[in-house]
Amino acid sequence: MEEDIKSFLDYLAREKRYSPNTLLAYGNDLSQLAAYVKSHGSEEGLESPAPRLNAEVLSGYLRALRERKYAPSTVARKIAAAKAFLSFMVDRGRLRGDLTPNLASPRVSRALPESLSVSEVRRLLAEPAKLSSTEAQRDKAMLELLYATGLRASELMGLNVDDIDLKAGKVSSSSRNWRVRVIPIDQHTAQVIREYTDVVRPYLQDNESEVALFLNRRGDRLTRQGFWQIVQGYADKAGLSSKVTPRSLRHSFAAHKLKGGADLESVQQLLGHAHISTTRAYKQAELRP
Repeated sequence: MEEDIKSFLDYLAREKRYSPNTLLAYGNDLSQLAAYVKSHGSEEGLESPAPRLNAEVLSGYLRALRERKYAPSTVARKIAAAKAFLSFMVDRGRLRGDLTPNLASPRVSRALPESLSVSEVRRLLAEPAKLSSTEAQRDKAMLELLYATGLRASELMGLNVDDIDLKAGKVSSSSRNWRVRVIPIDQHTAQVIREYTDVVRPYLQDNESEVALFLNRRGDRLTRQGFWQIVQGYADKAGLSSKVTPRSLRHSFAAHKLKGGADLESVQQLLGHAHISTTRAYKQAELRP
């Protein structure tokens, strides 16, 4: 079964373009399934001589997960991984019959995304402008662009100079599924980015071959962890440390767009959500004045 799991993970990486973190989570969850099957498997189900999968074993695996008192979201994730693997096995002719109905996923209540109010966002964005350092000017550009586009922190840090078209007022970003989405930016944001790229970035740039848009003080691409620390620093200064993360700014972008009259489908495209149900949660989030 271990070889089948390896083939499945290779398929997810090659065909589905799953991220390393997602592949690691799938691998851990399926290793747990394999260990259970090895100790409880019967002799019917798979075409090859190996620990066997069948309905009884899968039902026992589900009971074992519940007995370990995992959170419903954790059980749901492990079951989703198992179902995807089982479907892969059926498609490859390695398993006779669909066993996924034997894995009922628990109902998981989706927490509504936490959003900042417009006034709170303005307080945060005003903090870098209080400083005159090169890094503060860069930070202002990053925060303005994050809130104007709803990018994930990893996507923001992954931007290259050529991904910004200031004349056309748009940003091109590769999503988690490697699809490129184009996000418009307003004139104010474009001007902030122009000031950064024309004045600040050349000062930070140490290597002319570096293509990253946002650089650290050594002239290298700023990391997601470094950006998170920067956001937390300004959140502390603005008195918003308990509310602000790069993710909360993404949530705020979506919630404010919807409150302003944007339709769900357009916001879904801007955020790069695979399913509109994910975007719909923002419409239900309560916004403070």
